[in-house]
Amino acid sequence: MKPKVAFICVHNSCRSQMAEALGKLIASDVFEAYSAGTETRPRINQDAVRIIKELYGIDMNKTQYSKLVDDIPEVDIAVKMGCNVVCPLVFSKHEEDWGLEDPTGKSDEEFRKTAGMIEEKIKDLALRIKHGKINL
Repeated sequence: MKPKVAFICVHNSCRSQMAEALGKLIASDVFEAYSAGTETRPRINQDAVRIIKELYGIDMNKTQYSKLVDDIPEVDIAVKMGCNVVCPLVFSKHEEDWGLEDPTGKSDEEFRKTAGMIEEKIKDLALRIKHGKINL
């Protein structure tokens, strides 16, 4: 059975949504990807939606929505995106903080850079899971 990974942010509208989309695209053979927050937004950050569609062909408006931590299944791995505040508490067997800056309100280049960092971190996480480097 594949482990469940939750990407966690406060508002679940930008970085965590990007990570859920890229996790499903890049690592669906290794883990199930979810995202959530302690608060929700009426819609996902539209700059994030546009950049993920431009770079990866995924329309997050069609595939995802802003969710609370209580709205997702129990997870094996919790990844905090870098909340810069107290992140939501999620019970998991493994937890890590990726410390990514929120690109909200910044240039498209910042969104592209954030997407690239998330992609690399997801690939690394998938490899660590595959090779048993994370105790689950």
